[in-house]
Amino acid sequence: MVFYYKARPDAGDYTIYMGADKNENEELIKYGLPEDVWFHVDKVSSAHVYLRLRKGESVDSISDGLLEDCAQLVKAHSIQGNKMNNVEVVYTPWSNLKKGPSMDVGQVGFHNPRLVYVLTVEKRVNEILNRLNKTRVERRPDLKAEKDASNAAEKAERKMQLKDKKRRGEMERQEKERQAEIRSYKGLMIAEKMTSNRQIASAGKSMQEVEDDFV
Repeated sequence: MVFYYKARPDAGDYTIYMGADKNENEELIKYGLPEDVWFHVDKVSSAHVYLRLRKGESVDSISDGLLEDCAQLVKAHSIQGNKMNNVEVVYTPWSNLKKGPSMDVGQVGFHNPRLVYVLTVEKRVNEILNRLNKTRVERRPDLKAEKDASNAAEKAERKMQLKDKKRRGEMERQEKERQAEIRSYKGLMIAEKMTSNRQIASAGKSMQEVEDDFV
């Protein structure tokens, strides 16, 4: 079971979600998407909360209000963290999560600790939690199918980008050839390199003689 929430409207159309238990968290870790950002209360157990960004967005682009929604949600779903003030919440891109074979279910590490951000939640804000809970939807998604579909779409997009890049490269090549041909043609048409009919006449040669000389 996965719980889905809608972030505050003024932050934009963003989905926040989390697993119902540690086994579900394991699936979310496995089948996360590049657009996902992971949240967890630091140093104590809590739910694994995810924020799904839009394509092209990064952790640095997350607004303060959106961060607050995610942080309040993860704090509220931590037995210890929910009772504490000034709780530290860590968050990082899903791609930075590292899962080792010796780790317990739901436990994760990080590939690059420098990509782990920390924010402090001063206290629980029921107004935020009540608003989020009103949007909650429970689903049993096929996470693997969603992951496969995302990978397929990304592969198709890369293929289109490569095709477009090749097309633009070919157009640029043709344009360079055209410009080179124009420059070459202009060179042939320089006045000092051309022979006028008057020059031919003054030299006492007929057009036929000039053509014969050329051949």
